[in-house]
Formats: sequence, structure tokens, C-alpha cells
Amino acid sequence: MLGAMVGDICGSVYEGRRYAGGDWDMPLFTDRSRFTDDSVLTAACFEALRDIRAGSEAHDAFRDRFQEYGKRYPRAGYGRAFREWIGNPVPYGSWGNGSAMRVSPIAWLCDNLENTLEMAEKSARVSHDHPEGVKGARAVAMAIYLARNGASKDEIRTKIAGTCGYDLRRTLKSIRENGYRWSSSCPGSVPEAIIAFLDSSDFESAIRGAIWLGGDADTQAAIAGSIAEAYYGEVPAAMLEQARKCMDGHLNWVVEEWLGRER
Repeated sequence: MLGAMVGDICGSVYEGRRYAGGDWDMPLFTDRSRFTDDSVLTAACFEALRDIRAGSEAHDAFRDRFQEYGKRYPRAGYGRAFREWIGNPVPYGSWGNGSAMRVSPIAWLCDNLENTLEMAEKSARVSHDHPEGVKGARAVAMAIYLARNGASKDEIRTKIAGTCGYDLRRTLKSIRENGYRWSSSCPGSVPEAIIAFLDSSDFESAIRGAIWLGGDADTQAAIAGSIAEAYYGEVPAAMLEQARKCMDGHLNWVVEEWLGRER
């Protein structure tokens, strides 16, 4: 979960543009860095899971927490359709990457892959009920679950490609050289974010690669960061400290709750 929030904040100033400097050497924290809807809804997902553990029905818990956090943070950068959903929380056939960027807590708190994928689908369907929206959430949750349970990158690549049909044989360099453009859809950004992780050598390089690619940088970095955290074992303490300076009191409280959770 923390990897998603750190990635979101690092990518926030680069959304919609390509970094024009040297390869992957962009500043990750600036005076314009901020948390966006990726962090907000990731925190909401964690709270929904705690509600479910306390006995709430999954659909209601996800719907209610996403709506609650949407109202708490009305200017976090949601798309138009999700802003409307906050006022009228009915699924709207979305295949946007919002279903994938918020899913990371599920892959940490579910105890097997089957439950992880089932819960990821439930979290998506309250708003993003298009098959591609559901698939994006399941793909990211699967990658995180496999990574935190010791799978190799080749095993993660093969499992997700075989299950979801994503082309994960590409590299970030080839994607960028072939004219990659901004996309907020699951099929247009989730495979690319997973590749940013697969091409990485550590947590920070996964974030940098996702940003360097261009496009929906904060969401791509949130997804890549969420997988990288699981694979490499943790978020670097210095990066987490910098990111927490960009969060408000409530999100920092959620981070403390996450850090203190029963494992």
C-alpha cells in the first residue's frame, strides 16, 4: 500500500507529460508534489478491508469507503465520471485504471491468491464494472500477491500474461520509442506500469521508469510502486518520509494504522 502512495506522490507533477531531462533522473519530490486520488482511494480500500473483517458486506464496504473518501477529498483529481459516482455510487461501466491503482491493500491482507482475486474484483465492480476494469484490478492484485510470496519476475510475467492476456514482453524503452501516449484506461496503462516494475532493479527505479514512460505518470508510478514494494521487501525509509510530508493528517493516520496492522 505504501508503495502505491509514494509512487502517486512522486508521479504527481509529471502526469500528462514526458520528462525531458536525462534518462530516469527526474526529481521525485518537489515543492509541487502532492497526493492525488490514487493515494486517497488506496487508503479507502484499506479502510474498507478493515470494515469487511469487522463483518461488513464487501460490496457495501468498498462502495461506502470510496464514496466517503471522495467526499473528504473532493479535489484529489478524479475523472469526471468518478466525480459523478461520488454523488451517485452506481457502477458506470468504466475500464479506467482507477480500479487498479487502489487495489494494493487487498493483495497484502488476503491469505491466498483465490481470495485476493475475488476481493480485487469486488473492489472494482462497485464503480469499474467493465471487464477490462475488473481485469486491471485483478492483474495488479495478482502481481503484488505473487511478488510478496516470493515469485520471480519471470513467474509474475508469465502468470499475468497467461491469465490477463497482457503483452509483457515489451520493454519501457520500446514502448516509449513507439510513441506511447497518455492513457487512463486499464488496457492502456496497467501493462505498462507492470513492465515498469519488471524492468526495475529496485523500488526507486520502478517509480522512475513508470514516470519516465510518460502518460498517466502518477497512476503508473502508484501501480509500479505497489508491486515493487512487495517484490523488493519495503519502501525506502527516506522516500516514505518525504512522501509523508506531502500527506495531510488523516492520510498520515492511515499510514500509521497500516504500519501497525497485524501481519
